[in-house]
Amino acid sequence: MAEDQGHAADKLVYFLIGAGIGAVTALLFAPKAGSELRSEIADATRRGVDLARDTGREVGERAGEAYHTGVERAGELAARGKDAVSDLTERGKEAVSRQKAQVSAAIEAGKQGYREAKAQDLAGGPSPAFEES
Repeated sequence: MAEDQGHAADKLVYFLIGAGIGAVTALLFAPKAGSELRSEIADATRRGVDLARDTGREVGERAGEAYHTGVERAGELAARGKDAVSDLTERGKEAVSRQKAQVSAAIEAGKQGYREAKAQDLAGGPSPAFEES
């Protein structure tokens, strides 16, 4: 979009230059007195400068609007990305916490089983794991 505006501005500048050259050429070849001719050249130049200034201002305003729109969109995308990363991080933390709890429970169950087996060995009884049916 910005590239299209740049091409449009280039074309407008070329058009204005061509129009200015054409106006000056027409005035130079018109049968008029020197002072009248100079006055018309000065008027045409002022009109061209005013038109170029107005066009430049409009192009600048459009470029500013495009810039602000781009900044807003980039901010929105950054916020969405940050939210997505935060959500994924939170879900990852929850999954790790669940896994940690499961591993802790399994370790505790293993310790308890070891204690029970050890207590039975000390009591002289057969280990439940080695009992025959």
